Amino acid sequence: MKKTFHKIMTGNVAWDDLIYDVVCNVALFLFVIVCFYPMYFILIASFTAPKYVNSGEFLLYPKEWNFMGYTQVLKDNDVWTGYGNTLIYVTGGTLLGVTVTMLAGYALSRKDMWGRGFLMKIFVFTMYFGGGLIPTYLVISKLQLTNTRILMILLGSVSVYNTIVVRSFMISNVPDELYEAAILDGCGHPTFFAKVVMPLSKAIISVIALWLAVGYWNSYFSAMIYLSDPKKYPLQLYLRQILMMASSVAGSASDPEKEQIIDPEYLALMQQLAAVLKYALIVVSTGPVLCIYPFVQKYFVKGVMIGSVKG
Repeated sequence: MKKTFHKIMTGNVAWDDLIYDVVCNVALFLFVIVCFYPMYFILIASFTAPKYVNSGEFLLYPKEWNFMGYTQVLKDNDVWTGYGNTLIYVTGGTLLGVTVTMLAGYALSRKDMWGRGFLMKIFVFTMYFGGGLIPTYLVISKLQLTNTRILMILLGSVSVYNTIVVRSFMISNVPDELYEAAILDGCGHPTFFAKVVMPLSKAIISVIALWLAVGYWNSYFSAMIYLSDPKKYPLQLYLRQILMMASSVAGSASDPEKEQIIDPEYLALMQQLAAVLKYALIVVSTGPVLCIYPFVQKYFVKGVMIGSVKG
């Protein structure tokens, strides 16, 4: 856009180029607003009084600041327990997933690995065909891993798609000549992987780590199926229970039989709180991820572009 403006000032500009630039910039600006405003709306709604959230009387800024949603969420000790469990699952699962994925991607990228093509066919087969939930649950039960934290770390730590992306990255950025030079210096595969491959793979490591961390952070279905001890629940499962509880209490305001049992004023308060609570839960659950993402964005973009062509 700056180049176009300079051409306009110097009188050396084609009108079709000017129209194209203006249309593209306006379209991109509108696209940014469409993507950004829902997140901004959730944030301001979490700080707005419940009566205005239910009526939708605010648009660009909070109306009558209110912290009721955050108070109700953060005063619950189970939420902090869920935070601790989630940090354990995210940290352990991400470290395990990155380690295994990098090792597998490196091994599958080596042309001198025996049976590489056969292994890749088996890996790809698992992307399209699986046993399903019930057989998986039976296997996990036989291994006596149900209701354990180690299971929450193992589940989802390794992905065939991630392995293929890392393999493509290795093929594109770790040439055979580099390995041959390392061999002449006395390096074996372990030393070459640790001292040469890993330092060259910071971009793809950041991408895989971000994908795994976000996946673990947002996961609740596996915990809902395999965990029975509330002390081991992740954050997302606690937040889901809180939201369902608030919604069920608020919904009982329309039930004439329950109105006689529960105080109508309390029901009205919970009905207003349910909407604010929903937005506060979203902010609490997504805030840490949004804070971390800017620090890995440059590696994320670079790593995705380099490893995007799967061979």
